[in-house]
Amino acid sequence: MARGNSSTVALALGLLLMNLVGDCYAQCSANFKVGYYEGKCGKYDVEAITFHVVKKYYLEDPDTVADLVRLNFHDCFVNGCDASILIEGEGTEKVAPPNLSVAGYEIIEEIKVYLDQYCPGVVSCADIIVLAARAATFLGGAYWYNVETGRKDGNVSLAINAVQGLPSPRIPVSDAIKLFASYGLDTSDFVYLLGCHTVGTAHCVNFEDRLYNFQNTGNPDPTMAPTLLSSLQKKCPRGANSNNQDFLDQTKGSEFKMDNGFFKSILEGEGLLQVDQELAYHPETRPIVVRAANDEKVFLAKIGPAMRKMGLIGVITEGKNRVGTCRKVNY
Repeated sequence: MARGNSSTVALALGLLLMNLVGDCYAQCSANFKVGYYEGKCGKYDVEAITFHVVKKYYLEDPDTVADLVRLNFHDCFVNGCDASILIEGEGTEKVAPPNLSVAGYEIIEEIKVYLDQYCPGVVSCADIIVLAARAATFLGGAYWYNVETGRKDGNVSLAINAVQGLPSPRIPVSDAIKLFASYGLDTSDFVYLLGCHTVGTAHCVNFEDRLYNFQNTGNPDPTMAPTLLSSLQKKCPRGANSNNQDFLDQTKGSEFKMDNGFFKSILEGEGLLQVDQELAYHPETRPIVVRAANDEKVFLAKIGPAMRKMGLIGVITEGKNRVGTCRKVNY
């Protein structure tokens, strides 16, 4: 599968320099469109700079892909894609329990600080998150996709909103489908977005019940592959409150790649999270999973449009952007 080699990176940079204004996934306006920042930061190409910074981190740590994709999801599913997750302080989204393991903040901050040297307050933190996630997805091996920009930053960040808005790893698939639909994302979008679990890890606390007391039965989840069950029980001893973690995609060699390994593994009973494993069996999602597992190009092509649609949740196009930092509201 293609990775971030010289030819693919060259392709990405070429795309960044194209005039993309005519390509609109959502309803275009002067304030929200593909290519919104062209000419707005002097001679500096906002999207190219974002890509370069993400690439730097990716080359140092391939887990950057999972970090930025997850950061994008955790932002957009709470108050919409408004960068509210980046605001620091007591009682903010950032300190909510579901967000304590979110990473990648320093990447977004570095991009913001750099850009604001040349065009203060022009580029929103909300757009940087979406652009950085796009860069990470591509560097991980998925196909390039365009995204609308022109978002403004939100100024409300409450931990309770994250607790109530972010889905549990144990959410039933039927409920998850309804939740995603409430944000304008269909069943296929839901499956492909969860397919991003082809990168990243999960801590024991998120699946320990499946190892010992699934749904209060006193037994392990019968759908988990025996070999995986044995391995995870060693890594996550019962009641040990272990901070250990394991890869969400159990396909060896696939742990840092945006590929279809995740779909193959859950069909073999190797999903870590309950909601991931249920994808393989639920009648509304299984056909999508099987198709993605059988054709590696499907996920590579579909994840971009799904990420792009997610980036449209709760977009603010009127207002102000934070200046000099994404960590606080300073306008």
